[in-house]
Amino acid sequence: MAVTTTALPNLPVLRSEWIKIRSARSVLASLAAVFVATAGVTVLTAAAIGTSEPDALGPDRLLGAFFGINFGQIAAIAFGATAFAGEFREGALRVSLTAVPNRTRLYLSKVVTVAMLSLVVGQITGVVTFLGGQALMGQYALDLGDPGTLRAVFGSGIYLTLIALLSAGLTALTRSGTLVMGLLIPLLLIVPFVVGEVSGGAGEFMPDRAGQLVMRLETDGLLGPWSGLGVTALWALVALTAGWIAVRRRPA
Repeated sequence: MAVTTTALPNLPVLRSEWIKIRSARSVLASLAAVFVATAGVTVLTAAAIGTSEPDALGPDRLLGAFFGINFGQIAAIAFGATAFAGEFREGALRVSLTAVPNRTRLYLSKVVTVAMLSLVVGQITGVVTFLGGQALMGQYALDLGDPGTLRAVFGSGIYLTLIALLSAGLTALTRSGTLVMGLLIPLLLIVPFVVGEVSGGAGEFMPDRAGQLVMRLETDGLLGPWSGLGVTALWALVALTAGWIAVRRRPA
């Protein structure tokens, strides 16, 4: 994106975007659901079966510490989609452009707002999910000082943020949050099972499988923890760029 300084977000526009999100119950609820789904499912599962065996939550104990992440990413998709979808209903985009005529500034302000909120909630979610779940794992619990745990806690928040941004960019491109959720949720939940667990294949570069490597104790494919997260970031960047082009070129 070639962006001039006059198109960069400023505090008044960022504040207005925050007010939009705060005023829309469905958007705020989907953001809260990121925390509730990820931490809640992990804690409940750990309470139910966590002390039964070392790999009760999965063969990779570190990834198992974030057992609810697959549920949380659905909420992250919903947050990114609903945060942007409101602009494309009932002429809302025309109203926004009246207040902020520069389309790039408006778009980047929405992106920054979604990113900041997702990152804050994502980081809180990562910490609470890990500590809450491991508190119920008994003798099989991991500690923050164990190899890879701090990377996984921090990376989980970034991962959820990138999934929200991927959804936001696609919503700006298609102008339909419903369509994006209908495409992304099956893509992340079903396609990995269809592709299978064969490392080194195309499935390794799917946004969810690549990004979740940051929460794995061991990786045996082409990607490592941070390079995998970088692949997910690339997916999000492509989607956001496509959304920016669509917002700039299409009529309001």
